[in-house]
Amino acid sequence: MFKKLAALALLLASACSDGGGSVAPSWVRESGSVVDSGTFGSATANNIGIQNGDRSYVLSLANRFAEEVPSMVNFDFDSSVLDANSRAVLRQQADWIRQFPEVRFKVYGHTDAVGSNAYNKALGMRRARAVVSYLSSQGIGRDRLEAVVSLGKTQPLVATQNRERRNRRTVTEVTGFVSNHPNILDGKYAGVVYREYIASAVPVPGITGLSITSGGGD
Repeated sequence: MFKKLAALALLLASACSDGGGSVAPSWVRESGSVVDSGTFGSATANNIGIQNGDRSYVLSLANRFAEEVPSMVNFDFDSSVLDANSRAVLRQQADWIRQFPEVRFKVYGHTDAVGSNAYNKALGMRRARAVVSYLSSQGIGRDRLEAVVSLGKTQPLVATQNRERRNRRTVTEVTGFVSNHPNILDGKYAGVVYREYIASAVPVPGITGLSITSGGGD
C-alpha cells in the first residue's frame, strides 16, 4: 500500500513539473512560463531593431549578382579569345554592373591542369584581362576594377589532369554593400531603389489612348 501511495505521489509531481525542476501547480505560475524557453519574441525584437536602426540592415549586391547573372565564362584550350557565348554572358554582366555605381568588381582567371604552373599562371591572366577589356568596351570603367587575378590551375572545378573546358574559365565577382536604414531611404540605398523604380516604369508599346494599334504581322 505504501509503495502504491509513493508511486502515485511521484506521478502527480511529474505531471505538475515543467521540466525545469519546478513542481509548483500551473495555476499559481505566470501564464506562458512553461512554453517560454527564453527565446520567445526574439524574431519580433530583431525586426524592431532593424526598423529603428539599432541593428544593421545590409543589402549585399554581391549576392544579388551571383543569383541574377552568370558569373563565369569558358575558353577553348590554350586560348584567351572570347567566343560568342562568352561575349553574351559578359554583356549581361555589364548590364547588371551599370545599374549600381556602388559596385566594384574583380576578375579571376583559371586554366585546366595541362601545362606548367608558370605557363598557366600567365594564361589565366590573359583570360582575365580579356574579360576586363570587354567589360570596358561595354561602358564599365576600369576605375571600378578592384583586381585582376590569375589562379592558374590551382582551383579546378573538375579534378582531372586532362583537358577540361569547365576548368578553363574566368569568374567575375562583384563587391558592394548598402547598409543604410531601410525606412529612412537615404544615401546609396535610396539610389538603388530609385533606379529600380524608374527602370520598372516601362510603358506598354502600341497602346495610344483607348485604341490599340497593331505592330504588324504576317
